[in-house]
Amino acid sequence: MPKFITPEGRTIIENELEILKGKKPEIAQRIRSAREQGDLSENSEHSSAKEDLSLVESRIKEIENLLRSAQTVEDREKSDCVVFGATVTIKVNQKIQIYTLVGSEEADPSQGSVSYKSPIGQALLGKKVGEKVTIKTPKADIQAEIIKIE
Repeated sequence: MPKFITPEGRTIIENELEILKGKKPEIAQRIRSAREQGDLSENSEHSSAKEDLSLVESRIKEIENLLRSAQTVEDREKSDCVVFGATVTIKVNQKIQIYTLVGSEEADPSQGSVSYKSPIGQALLGKKVGEKVTIKTPKADIQAEIIKIE
């Protein structure tokens, strides 16, 4: 199944990749310094640095695979309904909430970015301003009204 990502999300992920690649030489130096201290069996700095290197290399591979396989959805044309990449303002219990529908790899609900595959994303996709939607969550169904689509 193809993975989708916004141009902004691709840029953020590419920046993370560059930062991680920049950390590798520093971690390699920590490993070399720890080796110079002698007995590696009781050298916590050596173990810690090797674990850090493993985590960084694992994340680098994950990001490279994502960037290779993800389809970037370019800026969308103006639409009167909610599509991937849209920023949607909804009203839930008289409270305004704003979400941008993005790929699952770049979703960060704390920043207002939700996956188009999430319950919120699924409820909003294809809907128009003024429509009422039901967001199905594990705890309850939430009623919302679409106020604005950008």
